[in-house]
Amino acid sequence: MFKRFLSYYKPYIGTFTFVMFCALGGSVIGIMYPIITRKMLNDFIPNQKFDLIIRWGLILLGCYVIKMIMKYCLDYYGHLVGTCMQADMRKQLFAKLEKLPFSYFDNNETGVIMSRITSDLQEISELAHHGPETLAMTSFSLIFALFYLSSINLKLALIIFSCSPLLLLITAFVRKKHLESSRKARRSIARINGDVNSSVSGIRITKAFNNIDVEMNKFEKSNKSFIEAKMGQFFTMAIQHASTVFVTDVFNVVCLISGGIFLYNGLITFGDYSTFIVSISFFTNPILQLINWMEQFNDGVTGFERFCEILDQPIEEDRENARSYKRLNGDIVFDDVSFSYDSEESREILKNISFSVPEGKTIALVGPSGGGKTTICHLLPRFYHADSGKISINGIDIEDIRMESLRENIGIVQQDVFLFSGSFYDNIAYGRRDASEEEIIEAAKKANIYDYIISLPDGFDTQIGERGIRLSGGQKQRLSIARVFLKNPPILILDEATSALDNVTENLIQEALNSLKDGRTTIVVAHRLSTIRNADEILVVFNGKIIEQGSHDQLVEIENGVYKNLYNSQFVDYENRTLL
Repeated sequence: MFKRFLSYYKPYIGTFTFVMFCALGGSVIGIMYPIITRKMLNDFIPNQKFDLIIRWGLILLGCYVIKMIMKYCLDYYGHLVGTCMQADMRKQLFAKLEKLPFSYFDNNETGVIMSRITSDLQEISELAHHGPETLAMTSFSLIFALFYLSSINLKLALIIFSCSPLLLLITAFVRKKHLESSRKARRSIARINGDVNSSVSGIRITKAFNNIDVEMNKFEKSNKSFIEAKMGQFFTMAIQHASTVFVTDVFNVVCLISGGIFLYNGLITFGDYSTFIVSISFFTNPILQLINWMEQFNDGVTGFERFCEILDQPIEEDRENARSYKRLNGDIVFDDVSFSYDSEESREILKNISFSVPEGKTIALVGPSGGGKTTICHLLPRFYHADSGKISINGIDIEDIRMESLRENIGIVQQDVFLFSGSFYDNIAYGRRDASEEEIIEAAKKANIYDYIISLPDGFDTQIGERGIRLSGGQKQRLSIARVFLKNPPILILDEATSALDNVTENLIQEALNSLKDGRTTIVVAHRLSTIRNADEILVVFNGKIIEQGSHDQLVEIENGVYKNLYNSQFVDYENRTLL
């Protein structure tokens, strides 16, 4: 993992080297103070060398000006390196998320994923900047302190150094507990993000059902879990900080007493004793910085572990010999296909499904909810992979077709329309990014939404709000249909595209859908049988199996058939009505 983390420095190695130079340069200048102090106490002041006192004082001031400039460069360019690394990781993470299969998002909440992209990467960025800088500065300072204090008085220095193992023991004892508490805190923050995302997305439902108290209770539970996790983290942190501060204070007491005894017995001069007292901080401060840095290190490591968890997830991949096809016109065949969302589950969603859709024909899937109709639609574009059996288009196994090519040939209109924040123009253009303005306008006309768009003050530039919140259900649906018109795929999937609409709006959209289906191989999932009566073939799907199959006229002739019962329940009062 360490090598993996270091690889993100590679694009910025020049800037990073400069940052490290500034860090070490500042540390070198920092050691000038005790050196000049010792010279003044032992030589310049006793021997009344006034000119050298002024000269070396000005030299020290000049060094501090240089140190200030280096500190500026260290902070600015150091944070810049960390931010650029964070941006690279975020880009890599986002690209990874785009390639993950549907099953990953089935098992992970959006808010939890968002916490990986935001707060976790922020902690990694801080570690990327401050980690090498702190290690370089403290290491140099410690080495200097060891040699410099030893050069003043070796015996006194050894007495002081003998206290160091106590600090190391405390750090080793606390670090493991602190790391685990950091992981718990990260998980609790992710849960809070998930709850907030869910509650904000469903705020209208919450208000409609007067369930603000329910959402508050859910949030409070996660918030309490967060507090408990942070309490554990703060407990270990407080123990570590309090213990290390006490030990460093002991350093000063030992130095004061031991040095006083040495001075009393003539084993050290007053100047060297004073310098030793001043310089002891060059030994204790780096140790404190390292110990305090361990907290940041733990947070950064925890964040990087969570970052790597997503990067190491298996992505959607094509077979090695998969090929791209410009246009797949139809002839869809499901041959003995079985599927379950979790391979360890005993219940199969689809059980030995077999059917075919000839090129240019329309097949309809009907039956009770949860029977497997939508799952069939998800298998065709390889959103999920069949456990067994074979699905083919034009005689080609879809596993041998590159996903990009396969999905380019399939258009999907669903009941739950997802629209992106932006304008009407942007959302229609999502169907084909290289489309011209004329093509986008034509797609809007075919979807029966053009007249509404141009009636708005800003026309196609009108913002539709998050997920199209400013639009009605019918307008959202027509906008999604326009997107598919623009894509112009040879294969079409209509997954309950009109089931949530009123009759007037349904008629308007059905007209657009009939135009969209023209000349395309189409699979329709519908609860309203009026929309699929004229399908070339109707499949009744029940408990993952096809239990009836045929045209509308054939299926209504089956005595006590499932389709006939569904038909009668919907149209018992409308037997003489002309169906769409």
